[in-house]
Amino acid sequence: MTELDVILGIDFGGTKVAIGLSDREGTLLAQRRIDTDAEAGAQQVIDRALAAAAELLTGNGHASPSAIGVVSPGIVLPDEILLAPNVPGWQQLRLRDLVRARFGDLPVAVGTDVKAAGLAEARWGALRGVDPAVFLYLGTGLAAAILIGGRVLPGANGAAGEIGYNLRGVSDTDGFASGSAPLEEAVGGRGLGRRVSALTGKPTTAAELFELAKQDPAAKELLTDALDELSVHVANLAIAIDPVRIAVGGGLVRSADVVLPPLRHRLSQAVPFPPALVPAEFDQDGALRGAIALALDA
Repeated sequence: MTELDVILGIDFGGTKVAIGLSDREGTLLAQRRIDTDAEAGAQQVIDRALAAAAELLTGNGHASPSAIGVVSPGIVLPDEILLAPNVPGWQQLRLRDLVRARFGDLPVAVGTDVKAAGLAEARWGALRGVDPAVFLYLGTGLAAAILIGGRVLPGANGAAGEIGYNLRGVSDTDGFASGSAPLEEAVGGRGLGRRVSALTGKPTTAAELFELAKQDPAAKELLTDALDELSVHVANLAIAIDPVRIAVGGGLVRSADVVLPPLRHRLSQAVPFPPALVPAEFDQDGALRGAIALALDA
């Protein structure tokens, strides 16, 4: 393989950055992950990630890629990134320009991580040949990608599927206007971590909540209530879209035996034509593969 045959993908996440090289068929050849260290700010994330990407290329015998795909939380515009508040300074980044400054004037595609992961599932994974379909991301945050005709529905402002901003009830009168993402803060991974930490009185992660719920009644009630609330919103999304299948990915799917049954039950009871609910093919690296899909399209 020559250097012009390799595709570089970078997935900037809330807690980690995933970097990968693939061939022109989308097969991953090499990967590397680094911590985001979000509290240290945006610039250090960019600098370390691009340096790690360059090292991955040279370590595998490539001076440069033929195209680069980069994905991030939020809506990636040429001069800013909207709806991405978790890393200080992230919203001011010109992501495509920063990548080109490091690697030169190559084709660089940028996009939203969850939408890219949905594209990867439609192209190579659990949603291949399924129309319409939904990719549901349950991780640090919460969002969905809606796929029509094998293409991701962007929406008028690139914000289709941002269900983390869903209102939880009539008492949520402000939502986004008050700087809140009500549903994500309640049932997303970071939100669950905050809630269980308040319960235990010490820093506790969402992953630890799943273990704690096996023996602690209060933790079990918290998790059960969160999954019940999530299932209502997933059912409403299915009623609105009428998908054939919903594929679920993200870090919380590591506990699929706990997460998926209440979602399936609610879909079966509430939706006139219940879609199949399946784990995503790329449950942990879908956004990275989606970045590669964007690069291949570029």
